[in-house]
Amino acid sequence: MLQQMRRLSKSWVSSIFLGVLALSFGVWGIADIFRGNTDTSVASVGGEKISADLFQRDYRNFLRGAGNQLGHDVTPEEAHAKGLDKQALQSELSRSAIDQVVAQLGLRAGDAQVSSAIRAQSAFRGPLGGFDRQTFLYRIQNAGFTEDSFVDLERHDIARNQLLVAVHDGFALPPGYSRLLFDYVNERRVANYVRVPREAAGKPPAPGDAELASYISLHSSEFSTPEYRDITYAVAGPQDVMNQVHVTDQELQQQYELRKDQYQVPEKRDVDQITFPDEASAKAARAKLDSGASFDQLAFQRHLKSSDISLGSVVEADLGKDRGPSTFALPSGGTTQPIKSAFGWVLLHVSKVTPGVNKSFADVKDQLRKDVMNQLATAKLTDVTNAFDDASAGGATLAQAAKRAGMRLVHVPAVDASGHAPDGSKADLPATPDFTAQLQKSEIGEEGDPFPSTDGNVYVIKINGVTPPKLRPLADVRAQAVSAWTADWDRQRLSALAQQLVQQATTDKGLSKVAAKLNVSVQSSGALARNSTAALPAELVQRLFNTQPGQIVSAPEPNGDGVLIAQVTAVAQPPNPQESPAFLQFSRNISNEAADDLDTTFAIAARARLGVTINQAQVARITGGS
Repeated sequence: MLQQMRRLSKSWVSSIFLGVLALSFGVWGIADIFRGNTDTSVASVGGEKISADLFQRDYRNFLRGAGNQLGHDVTPEEAHAKGLDKQALQSELSRSAIDQVVAQLGLRAGDAQVSSAIRAQSAFRGPLGGFDRQTFLYRIQNAGFTEDSFVDLERHDIARNQLLVAVHDGFALPPGYSRLLFDYVNERRVANYVRVPREAAGKPPAPGDAELASYISLHSSEFSTPEYRDITYAVAGPQDVMNQVHVTDQELQQQYELRKDQYQVPEKRDVDQITFPDEASAKAARAKLDSGASFDQLAFQRHLKSSDISLGSVVEADLGKDRGPSTFALPSGGTTQPIKSAFGWVLLHVSKVTPGVNKSFADVKDQLRKDVMNQLATAKLTDVTNAFDDASAGGATLAQAAKRAGMRLVHVPAVDASGHAPDGSKADLPATPDFTAQLQKSEIGEEGDPFPSTDGNVYVIKINGVTPPKLRPLADVRAQAVSAWTADWDRQRLSALAQQLVQQATTDKGLSKVAAKLNVSVQSSGALARNSTAALPAELVQRLFNTQPGQIVSAPEPNGDGVLIAQVTAVAQPPNPQESPAFLQFSRNISNEAADDLDTTFAIAARARLGVTINQAQVARITGGS
């Protein structure tokens, strides 16, 4: 868990410091041997194996955490594209390597330390604000842990953290080095610049057929038809088997009872509570509220944070007979009078009211029937898949197997990678992304296996043939070719002109003569930072910061309408002294990032010493990668 909480990337600044050190140990992959065999473990570090079940659990939780950060569920395809599968695996390997070093050093967390750490985690707080065992069990079971396995994980995390703190605790970069980086990051530059408009390169000539044909030949991908695939797919969905499933009123009643917690939901309220040592203190606080003070102000005056006073979202029964009735009689935003409770004298404040739900069987019967019928029909698709597999294994063609299994057959004579037919219309393909992904992976002439889709259907795809890209006739693409040829001519002539003007400005040691030649004015950029993009294009700013003062550089405008030629006229470092808050904060941040990278380097060394092997077949099976 500790390693999974590490940031997924490090600052480029700290990378400068640790780059040479990391090279001495090698890269993450050092001594990693990718292999596939009958071993069901995902990998081994030294003599310790990482089981497939453990990695599958941790990978699922890793993606869940990534999804919370991104704001949506992460699909296997997205995880692979973003490299999350590799990050999770590397984290698992490094954690195993460090744990073995911890064991060799004899470091261990005691029971009291582990218990205290678990009880302190906010995720395990109950309605009353303290550690709640039922909440704890629910949370860890939802993450795939038993109580013993989670306690063991926490014990290893604490012991591992003891070692890592010893590795990096108190680490600080030398002040001179921090100052060098601070000055580099915060450097400001001013530049003079002139704009060379596209018209300065001259009017492009009209290209002849020979020039256009040559241009089209050199850029054939831009002027060719796309590759088209002739496909046939079989499909079956819940609606195709709905007439094969039935549900009685008695079964619906049973389903209602099973889902009763969805239909009979008590009212909930988000409640804050402040506890007072005696009745007089509680009444005095209540008087402040009556005089216009807010509940948050009361908490602030008593040095309480929001986490100290929040009871979370509770039902009336959670508050007991002493506090429940009064609290649930309040409107949203209301505060109780002082209440004598088991915790002392308290004031309770309602910040949000979530109405309850009370739906009878009659209220939900029709919708419940639809839901249950759809679930039964979806489950029935397993029989369809099995029937197709049996028929296909017996030598039936796609059409024959689909007919026996009760699947519909759809033929699409031509479709490109974007899902369009040759006439530009949308082809008769499902819109679900996993169908498109399966289509791209299918081999020509081979019948694929049935696969379920997120739209609830089951599909089988066969690619009958492929029509390769074909160069379009000049007559069909003339306008497109003329436009592209002209734009290319403009770019080349403008680039050549810019090089000539840069040479002239360099000889003149300034931009004034170039500006006069172009009949334009010399402009000033104002103070530029390394990441400035408002005044000048990013490419030009980067070149200005990569050159010496007085030098002349150029870069095209992003829209292609011209070129900018610029000269660095001033360079300034920030005036902040070594004791300034800005520099001290920067120094702390950069030192912390470098310290985090020491943990990474330590793990690299441990892995290199112990040796790592990876069962790639098992990793791919779990992550869905390749």
